[in-house]
Amino acid sequence: MSDTHIDIKRINEILNDTITTIETNREEIFDIVEHARNECNNIKEQLQKVKEKAEKVIYEVDVLEVEEKSSRIRLASVSKNFKNYDEEDIRSSYEKTNELRVLLTLKREEEKSLIEKRADLEIRLKESVKVLEKAEKINSQVGIAMECLKGNLNDILATVGDLSKRQLLGIKIIEAQEEERQRLARDIHDGPAQSMASIVIKTELCERLLATDKEKTKEELVELKNIARHNLKDIRKIIYDLRPMSLDDLGLVPTLERYIYNFQNETGILVELKVIGNIKHMGSTFEIAIFRIVQEALNNIEKHSNATNVNIIVEASLEKLNLMVSDNGDGFDLELYSNDGDVRTGGFGLISMKERAELINGKLEIKSSPGMGTNIYLSIPLIKEEDYNE
Repeated sequence: MSDTHIDIKRINEILNDTITTIETNREEIFDIVEHARNECNNIKEQLQKVKEKAEKVIYEVDVLEVEEKSSRIRLASVSKNFKNYDEEDIRSSYEKTNELRVLLTLKREEEKSLIEKRADLEIRLKESVKVLEKAEKINSQVGIAMECLKGNLNDILATVGDLSKRQLLGIKIIEAQEEERQRLARDIHDGPAQSMASIVIKTELCERLLATDKEKTKEELVELKNIARHNLKDIRKIIYDLRPMSLDDLGLVPTLERYIYNFQNETGILVELKVIGNIKHMGSTFEIAIFRIVQEALNNIEKHSNATNVNIIVEASLEKLNLMVSDNGDGFDLELYSNDGDVRTGGFGLISMKERAELINGKLEIKSSPGMGTNIYLSIPLIKEEDYNE
């Protein structure tokens, strides 16, 4: 007993020394994180300024191209009908055309330089974001370590397994939320936001062109319409990713069919959906949970399985709805995962599916082995949503 007490005392001393060392150096970690964050913000500001300048120069180049073209047409007309113009008119037309040509050349060089600078800053920003993410991850892990180490050793020994799992799961949930927010921000920035900026520029250009070059105006309007159509498509995709509205309008099966159709086109993976029985409307809580489970399963298949074929079966009986998703991919060793999924080895997707199943009183079972593909089974009791909410 005394030996155990001595061991615990010694371990506590080691823990205290460790805490002191971490606390001493944590300020440096904060400095690193802050420096990385400031670097990212500085590059973002530079990039924003360059983008704004580039947009302005691109617009100026477009306007100069129109003016230079009009000037060349004017010069050609003057040269052809030189008898109708005096020497001053001819000289003025030539000088204006030459001046516009030189100015256009300089602006094009400036445009090229800004585009190159913008590309360089975008690369630097990506690298800086990676550094910041790593620094924040280290800082987060140090914080978790401090919380664990500051507790009483006996409490730590008793609860470290459960605490570690909860903390790691919490980190994964936060990371997943932040990744989703970053993905949405990136999708909106790279898609609709850029398109809207182009629409504004094109609209201003069309206003200037209306009085000078109607043919060019028509071309710009056609391009403007294509940009708007593409922009609308991007926005609809983002909305669909947030929540497929067809679930409320059409129901579960048509929504799955549409998602599977798009999934096949994007990934090249053949997916066969088979529906057995009459799938009635079960309420939004149930249908969104089932849809997200299928979505998560297909995402995992795309990312990890190397599968070429997927079979999905949805079967409805009087009391239950059964779902099976099976693939011919690489499979994995289930022993690497705990009963709740091991977040440390990337099993957060499995946890997400199981939690969604539990929310609707369902049971999710996963069967897999290396080289034998993966089978996911979901069984849900069919009850009314109002009964479930009670």
